[in-house]
Amino acid sequence: MSWDRPPAQSAGSRTDGDAERSADADVDRTPVADADVCVIGAGPAGGIVADRLADAGLEVVVLEAGPRFDPSDRHARQERAIRPAYDRPAVWDGHPERDAYESSGARHYPLNYTRAKGVGGSTLHWQGMVMRLHEDDFNSASARGVGPDWPIDYEDLRPYYAEAERELGIAGADDNPFAPPREEPHPMPAFPPSYSDSLFAEACEELEIAMHSVPNARNSERYDGRSACVGYGTCEPVCPSGAKYDATVHVERAETKGATVIDRVPVQRLAHGPDAIDAAVYAAPDGEEHRQHADAFVVACGGVETPRLLLLSESSHYPDGLANSSGTVGKFFMEHLFAGTGGILDERTRLNHVGFLTSESHQFYDDADAEYAPFKLEFLNYGGPAALEMAPPAMALEGEDWGDDLLERLRTEYGNQIGVGALVEQLPREDSYIGLDPDRTDDRGNPVPDVHWTIDDRALRTLDRANEIQERVLGELGAEITWQVGPENAGPAFHHMGTTRMSDDPAESVVGPDLRTHDLENCWIASSSVFPTGGATNPTLTIAALALKAADHVLEVL
Repeated sequence: MSWDRPPAQSAGSRTDGDAERSADADVDRTPVADADVCVIGAGPAGGIVADRLADAGLEVVVLEAGPRFDPSDRHARQERAIRPAYDRPAVWDGHPERDAYESSGARHYPLNYTRAKGVGGSTLHWQGMVMRLHEDDFNSASARGVGPDWPIDYEDLRPYYAEAERELGIAGADDNPFAPPREEPHPMPAFPPSYSDSLFAEACEELEIAMHSVPNARNSERYDGRSACVGYGTCEPVCPSGAKYDATVHVERAETKGATVIDRVPVQRLAHGPDAIDAAVYAAPDGEEHRQHADAFVVACGGVETPRLLLLSESSHYPDGLANSSGTVGKFFMEHLFAGTGGILDERTRLNHVGFLTSESHQFYDDADAEYAPFKLEFLNYGGPAALEMAPPAMALEGEDWGDDLLERLRTEYGNQIGVGALVEQLPREDSYIGLDPDRTDDRGNPVPDVHWTIDDRALRTLDRANEIQERVLGELGAEITWQVGPENAGPAFHHMGTTRMSDDPAESVVGPDLRTHDLENCWIASSSVFPTGGATNPTLTIAALALKAADHVLEVL
């Protein structure tokens, strides 16, 4: 993995060390007096919680470990993204010492390719697919015979889903016959199917596979003061136009309502008594530690840093980690597995003209049982799992040819790729977990997270099944298959779930259905870390819905 960065000016003065320190000298990072709520993390969950609580008139402070990025830098970040010399963590200023981690599981876990630290969090580099979990996802044990049931069901979350779709701004259509019931149209119309979708449609019709639109958190028309998508095609890992939703929308909205956001202040531990948190102890860039007191705390650091912070906050009251009387903090780490099959067609497919998916199929999702996991098919609008690697700029920069030779190669090798992906559910397992590495520390001297990732046999069988269906689709198209991602080489879809699971039973979980920790009366968790199971849909819409629910429960108490 390379941590090289482009020249310092490429992403503005904030990436230059001296200029950054100089600018920071004028930033007040002292605690906010008389805070009602301290939110830890400025990603989608933290941003939505902060906005909702500030709107209610509470004094809210948000502590974020990473920096606040300048929106005017986004074209420069896009340039980084398409240059092969810079890998993904460099796009959003990843830092090798701050972001150090260990991967000790059966499969290597590329943690720093899955996260972005800063105001906006993972939504800065996400793909933006937003669909609701299916009804059976909330009742896995009862409906499928494996995994736990959630302590809430789809109907409990249904109004929050609708609200989350309005908050994020979702472009979608009511054309998915396999989706759970909904009460109103999406806020914006769906994006039209891409050209390659029309090729897939002919094959799927022959195979009796139903295609439908993808709900996207990007504007198909002007919405919420942000422009419609202009088709840069690099939305993952950076959208220069702002048409793709990211959590800076809610963080900045919270600030206009009086919330205070303090960036570059990683929380070191949560100071507490036996029943409640007293203060979040954070480190400022100058090394000085501060204590942010508040009446309530909402931990919204995602599926890796949330359990890490709780484990770092061990004490005589909680020797195994804060909020960990059940012993489940960090346990049951889950991901979505990616399966894919791709190849070459003897005609133009016009891939890479759209940087996001416009069609998918949930037809096989609800066939899930104890033998096979739920999964969905994704009809790719790019040539392979790494879209940018197949784009003309990358192909040109990686080659050694010039002029007419380069032009001829691009004409021959670009534009005829095609591929089908899939997301597959992974069951929660106790031996898949986030722990602390006792032998390695970060730039603040804290043990780094240890990702111990293991995959269950049901998921592996399902990857095989997804590959078989993908091969049938490409076979119907007459494609030459050139790559496949299956049980032997499947990687993560960059969705961290589990690790502080939700249940009615305090002996088996960290939070209850109100998202409050069982052990601490003033601590809530807003994150995919509370998911008891993961389903096979992208998690951010459910994260947003749960964040709105958590905010309501905080307001009930304060």
